Amino acid sequence: MFKTQQEMLQALFDAVVNMEDEAIGELAENYIKMGYPALEGITQGLIPGMKRAGDLMEQGEYSIPEVLICSLALDKGLNVLRPHLANDKREKKAKIVIGVVEGDIHDIGKNLIRIMLEVEGYRVYDLGKDVPLERFVKKAKEVQADVIAMSSLMSTPMLGMGKVIDMLKEEGLREKIRVIVGGASVSPAFAKKIEADGYAKNVAEVLALMDGSRGDQPRGR
Repeated sequence: MFKTQQEMLQALFDAVVNMEDEAIGELAENYIKMGYPALEGITQGLIPGMKRAGDLMEQGEYSIPEVLICSLALDKGLNVLRPHLANDKREKKAKIVIGVVEGDIHDIGKNLIRIMLEVEGYRVYDLGKDVPLERFVKKAKEVQADVIAMSSLMSTPMLGMGKVIDMLKEEGLREKIRVIVGGASVSPAFAKKIEADGYAKNVAEVLALMDGSRGDQPRGR
């Protein structure tokens, strides 16, 4: 039986990586019963486990169906832990439209970022993967988004990020909506070239960009 919080976090991590979608719910419930913080269970157990599963897929050790089972385990763990998050994690103002740009179907990193943003209380509108460029702008207008976050693992699709920024300029929205870009193919130099407001290479950097006034007070407001 697991006793310490570190042992429980490792068990949550392992349950995601090892595709234990039937057992993880009870494991997460026990974690809460032992009085451990839900937020840490998510950020130090479930999320790192899913990131590891994604890495294993990139290395050719896991197939897509296996990673989907890992995602199922992640979701089941989240369903248990989320209701126990502190209320102050649900009060942030920024609305974020997020998606993987057209031509790219790699969305594990994007999904982890979405989950963490939701955990932190941001209102996230996930467009999914292989998203037509104009849809980013259309959705941002529809929900009056503060931020558009785009990712791409591949070098050719990432060129569409600059086109989205151009569309925002054409619509007169550029000063109202911040743009954050990331993904394996994206670099700080590329982000600067297309005049994005921020570049992030991982979940932690996205949260850092969104934290405090930088996330809640977008450009021109």
